[in-house]
Amino acid sequence: MVWYYFSGGVFNSLFLTLSGRGFAFRRKQKIERQYRKLLKKRRQVHSLQDNQFTDTYPEHLKHLYLAEEEKLKKRRRTPGDSVPSEEKLNKAAEPVVTQEKFKNKTSNQKAKEEYEKIKAERARKKEEAEKRKQQREEAQRLYKQKKMEAYKILSKKTKKGQPNLNLQVEFLLQKIQQNA
Repeated sequence: MVWYYFSGGVFNSLFLTLSGRGFAFRRKQKIERQYRKLLKKRRQVHSLQDNQFTDTYPEHLKHLYLAEEEKLKKRRRTPGDSVPSEEKLNKAAEPVVTQEKFKNKTSNQKAKEEYEKIKAERARKKEEAEKRKQQREEAQRLYKQKKMEAYKILSKKTKKGQPNLNLQVEFLLQKIQQNA
């Protein structure tokens, strides 16, 4: 066991050498495990509550159980949840609701709208960046192709190993004609 002295205190390096991390890290891991366990239990409880009303009911009490089930569903539903098709038909039959009810949005609805705007903006920026990247790659490819053609023409040699001046002059003439 190795002991280190830091600013008047003794520090035990054995704990550090075991895992490379101190006791706080292990405590954090333990708390995370407990939290995941708790979440898992809650999911199981919710699934049990959802299945609570699916049993067969006695005929004389069936309407009470079904009414209670609908109440619980309405309580659990949030404004952003999708509405079942039966309820959509019922809402279509209802008279048109005034605009005032929809003017006042909840903070959740406002946050969702803001999130959708930000998401759309990010997608647009990403698409633009992708287009610019493709254009740049295409330009680089064309540039390299032209360079390679010019290099092939200018680097040709005669049988004796001398530079082929006819091809070089012809290349320069083409270049001048293109610019003019």
